Amino acid sequence: MLLDSQNLFSDNQKISKASPADSDNIVKFGKGDISYLPLLIQVTNDFTNVESLDVKVVTSADEAFSEPVELASSKLPLNALKCGAIFPITHMPSGNLGYIKLIYTPEGASDETTGCITSGIVSALETDFE
Repeated sequence: MLLDSQNLFSDNQKISKASPADSDNIVKFGKGDISYLPLLIQVTNDFTNVESLDVKVVTSADEAFSEPVELASSKLPLNALKCGAIFPITHMPSGNLGYIKLIYTPEGASDETTGCITSGIVSALETDFE
């Protein structure tokens, strides 16, 4: 699996608040179908203080995301948020309007202090070959 810095949403991004956080990067694709592209959303450091983490893939026609559209979401519970865990959104969803970002929403009463995510477009996923 290869990660390209031009197609990276998050590079070991620390998720530290009990509120939504945008991915560090927005990726511009241009409007059109990109659903064939493999997407990796992986835990790179264990989460310890949340009940779950919800990840949304969001698109917009402009970089300011003035009219965001949610394309997909996935939630993992705390017991699954261990280093190496991969969210089940494994390809870009249909509906791309030109710009894509991810939104991470930790859920629970406590603030997260340790959990990290790396996400981006990759050359292939191991699941593509099974």
